[in-house]
Amino acid sequence: MQGSRIALFLPSLDGGGAERVFVELANYIAGQGVPVDLVLASATGPYLGEVRAPVRVVDCGASGVGRALPTLARHLRRERCAALLSALEHANVVALAARVCSLSSARSVVSVRGVPTMLAREASRSAPWVLRASRLAYRFAHAIIANSHGVADDVSTHLGIARRRIDVIYNPLNLEFIEQQSQAPQPHPFCAPGAPPLLLSAGRLSPLKDFPTLVRAFARLRAARPCRLAILGEGPDRAALEQLVRELGVEADVALPGFDPNPFAWMRHAAIFVSSSLSEGCPNALMQALACGTPVISTRAVGGSVEILENGRWGRVVPVGDPAAMAGAMAATLDETTHPDVRLRARDFSMPRVAREYLSVLLPSEFARGAA
Repeated sequence: MQGSRIALFLPSLDGGGAERVFVELANYIAGQGVPVDLVLASATGPYLGEVRAPVRVVDCGASGVGRALPTLARHLRRERCAALLSALEHANVVALAARVCSLSSARSVVSVRGVPTMLAREASRSAPWVLRASRLAYRFAHAIIANSHGVADDVSTHLGIARRRIDVIYNPLNLEFIEQQSQAPQPHPFCAPGAPPLLLSAGRLSPLKDFPTLVRAFARLRAARPCRLAILGEGPDRAALEQLVRELGVEADVALPGFDPNPFAWMRHAAIFVSSSLSEGCPNALMQALACGTPVISTRAVGGSVEILENGRWGRVVPVGDPAAMAGAMAATLDETTHPDVRLRARDFSMPRVAREYLSVLLPSEFARGAA
């Protein structure tokens, strides 16, 4: 395995779910003795500090993903990488093009992190182009990984990829790291001892997360009992959310603290973690809350949320865009004296288990020999 170098390609290490997954995956695989290069169009973002030796960061210094293509192609050719794994639709297209241009024999694997047709709803004007390019480019991938069956079905249906060609591998959880980070102090007054129950959510403040439904549900709940809400993350919908909070008169009990590299300390203090999304490829924040032992509620979002909760076994599932149903689920969960031990479900996504699944796709011949 020492000679089987793997390259992981991303636009940057901005604070998204795919970026955190790739950093943790790179750290773990490199720790198992497999050489790993984390190739970034631009080596920027809050997760850059979480990359651990011996992972090697390669900065393409590009102003956009497309402009990273020549540097990525040279890297594949020079380092004779055995496999190339990429994520996010535009980066996947660039990665496949770079492998062809480099004449590399690297096994090219693309990872689809969200439901393509749902992502296109809030993407830029380039979204139709990216989807058309993905439909063509993915046919040249040696393997395609989707992070839930819902994502795999959408890729197959809308990008014209045979379903049997798509491997489903859920996102990994670094359980030891999450446990360690969850014990860190969280000084926000909403987390103080004796404070009202904290409802928590996290994600990009964007339309697909549908935080307005969560805020409206919270306002209903707050009218009946003391409680507080915090939503971690940044995004284009911040101003609209702040305006909605003011209109509903709950500004004293709602916090939008922005992006926090350690959401786990918040999760440890939360009475409930709530996902209000319209769509989730594989819901990182929801899974992390499970790992923290926090009771969870999710919408029946397009994608993997219901799969993770096994259709309600590990937390309540409510209709998308229904504040009344969400408020009722939150009240019922707060009233419960016992909850499922959601940490048991989190163990199904442990990093060692998921990393072995990735290695079986990236390096199938070496993995078959048991070298991983």
